[in-house]
Amino acid sequence: MATVPRNRTGSPVYDEDNLGFGQIFTDHMLTIQYSPDRGGWHSPEIKPREDLVLHPATMMLHYGQQVFEGMKAFVGPTDDDLLLFRPDMNIARFNKSCQRVCIPPLDPAVFMDQMCRLIRKDRDWVPKSPGTSLYIRPTVIAVDPFLGVRPSKTYLFYVILSPVGAYYPEGFQPVKIMVTDKYVRACRGGVGEAKTAANYAASLLAAEEAHEAGFTQVLWLNAVDKRSIEEVGTMNIFFRIRDEIVTPALEGTILPGVTRDSVIHFARDLGLKVTERTISIDELVSAAEDGTLQEIFGSGTAAVISPVSLFRYKGKDHVVADGKTGEVAAKLFEEITGMQTGAKPDPYGWVVNIGR
Repeated sequence: MATVPRNRTGSPVYDEDNLGFGQIFTDHMLTIQYSPDRGGWHSPEIKPREDLVLHPATMMLHYGQQVFEGMKAFVGPTDDDLLLFRPDMNIARFNKSCQRVCIPPLDPAVFMDQMCRLIRKDRDWVPKSPGTSLYIRPTVIAVDPFLGVRPSKTYLFYVILSPVGAYYPEGFQPVKIMVTDKYVRACRGGVGEAKTAANYAASLLAAEEAHEAGFTQVLWLNAVDKRSIEEVGTMNIFFRIRDEIVTPALEGTILPGVTRDSVIHFARDLGLKVTERTISIDELVSAAEDGTLQEIFGSGTAAVISPVSLFRYKGKDHVVADGKTGEVAAKLFEEITGMQTGAKPDPYGWVVNIGR
């Protein structure tokens, strides 16, 4: 973890052009505890960031009962503005993920209020350079010291903050993805639509093999037929075929992305046809080969929009959009990031200013 120098007033000093992602952390954290003996969630506290001290039998470590979220805060048009993008959707998704792994939900109003207090406390850490933001990581873990398999009775919710740059080293440049039919990430009835640790642990080996082969991410297929496309490891996925934007439907195995939902709304308002449906890898390969595949891009909180220049399936590479960023991906990136930072109008009421 990087050590951040301070200026004479104690404010952090770091190179905003070389932040990377998730390597620097702010001074403070938020904690809220859960115990049935205390009436549920209690004792919210903003305090100096510190290491967690856990019993070796902490249930989260043994049975994976854990949920997290990813959000961002942005400096707005003035230094007084601190902008969040659709935080209500992240909080709702957090609680839905909690429900799936038997964790008591948090009151959304308490979640929002305490998180905003933390962000304002560490507002000096919010970077101002284009393409940067303050990444927000809410997490909840099961903390009973117990080795039997059951839901924990006690929990710890905490939020930490990290000033970040682009998620991918490429920045807003096309990335290469590899389709895997060797591994599966999720199946219906599992935890594929929950933002929980096990959902990501299942993806790591395939991702490492993809990186070793020179690819940025993995494109996952349905666990049953290994034909239907689902999502990329850290993003939902979109395909532009014959001027239609196609994205896999939410059927219990795909994370319901906040940026995904935003792309669908905004693209439709741009007059584009957007369809949520099953799309097979065979259809994608056919479109790439007959020239009707115009572009591919991913969407997610970390990268916002990530254009795809090439995908590999069964050892064969298929170049997309001549290896360049597609026009729809470029337009969506410009408009969504513009809304997030207050540089462009927000016709939906998605942006929440917590700085004033």
